[in-house]
Amino acid sequence: MPIRKPHLISIVIMMALLVTSGCSSNGNQPNTPPSDSTGNAANNGQATVNEPAPNQANNTTKPATGTGNTAGEQPDNQGQSNQPAEDDGTNSTTTPSENTTAPEPDSNAATDPQPVKKLYKMNKVYSFVPIDKATTSNKVVLLTFDDGPKEDKMVSSLLDTLDKHKAKAIFFVNGYRVKKHPELLKKIADRGQTIGNHSWDHIDLKKESQASVKNQIEDVQQIVKEVVGTEPQFFRPPFGNGNDYVKGLVRDHGMLYMTWSNGSLDWDSSTKDKPDKVIANVLEQLHPGVNILMHELPWTTEALDTLLTKLESKGYGFIDPATIDLGLAEQPQTAK
Repeated sequence: MPIRKPHLISIVIMMALLVTSGCSSNGNQPNTPPSDSTGNAANNGQATVNEPAPNQANNTTKPATGTGNTAGEQPDNQGQSNQPAEDDGTNSTTTPSENTTAPEPDSNAATDPQPVKKLYKMNKVYSFVPIDKATTSNKVVLLTFDDGPKEDKMVSSLLDTLDKHKAKAIFFVNGYRVKKHPELLKKIADRGQTIGNHSWDHIDLKKESQASVKNQIEDVQQIVKEVVGTEPQFFRPPFGNGNDYVKGLVRDHGMLYMTWSNGSLDWDSSTKDKPDKVIANVLEQLHPGVNILMHELPWTTEALDTLLTKLESKGYGFIDPATIDLGLAEQPQTAK
């Protein structure tokens, strides 16, 4: 059927509208502003895919701590993760000297002396016997030197000779001499030798009042402690003279009272300037455990090396005073 003209015009208009409507919908997307799509991407959590993280946007004013960062990395965090472990002192393989956070050693543990096993005790005649005869030799002597400290030359010579023979001794000192030469007392102690109390003035204590005896003994305890830090644990009365009060006071101060059992007679005129005579006197009285009395004198100093060599050749050793049991728990006495 032939299409009427009015109808044809209507169809053409409708087709034109359809074409126009399709073209218009296809052209809207390219004309959308870029900022809209970017904003939508940020809102949808997609910014980290194609854009640097916020901190990296400031790289022009704050340089990154690392190099070669990829988009989205945090420079500060990267620097922390790459920090060497030893820099913060937490590396478990770091030695104590390298670990700056290691605790300081206990000062008391470093300075407190370890207890020394007691090996010998003194008998009634002032000689020494082993506490355990099965494990400790009785073929030993105790070396002692009285009336010092006098002169550096003699003190140093005695110390050098003792060191040479790996021997220990007790130096029984007078207070007035210590007051004059505290540096010599300190040298004796610093060289590992033992300090003993020999009264302040080297007087016969049996002839003194109790008050005088107290001063003679206690003043030496005090000055020795001031110089070397510890009080003597051994006491020898001048001339070997004491009484019950002296012995009790000595015990009250934690000291072992002794005289001697082998006198070198180096103080006697018969041995003056005669080192060989000093040596002979000691060897004539030699027996296990003897307590040898000598003095800080030039001829004794000269004789000592030979004397110790002869004692060693006879199989004798030297008692370390630190190994002597003071016996203070036995038969306690109280100063009268």
